[in-house]
Amino acid sequence: MSDDAYWRRPAEGAEAPPPTPAAPPSVPYTGAPRSTPPPHGWRPPVVESPAPPRKLPGQDVERIEREEQAATILTKGMGLFAGAVLIVLLLILCGRVLF
Repeated sequence: MSDDAYWRRPAEGAEAPPPTPAAPPSVPYTGAPRSTPPPHGWRPPVVESPAPPRKLPGQDVERIEREEQAATILTKGMGLFAGAVLIVLLLILCGRVLF
């Protein structure tokens, strides 16, 4: 008898299969078993605490702002130059197609 025999439709005129036995009543969960306590005087290994962090040097905020502004100007300038080169190339290519 295969595992799927229970789920198959009974043949015409055959009796209905016997009902399955009811599951045993469930036992309430009582939690995990208690563990044995560690031996008396047990402690985790002690790790030396690291030295406190040193103080970082101060920052020159004005210099940082100037360098960020210079980097922004350079980035925008390179973008404008690349855009101008692309426009010139586009005009050259379109001029060759039209003429």
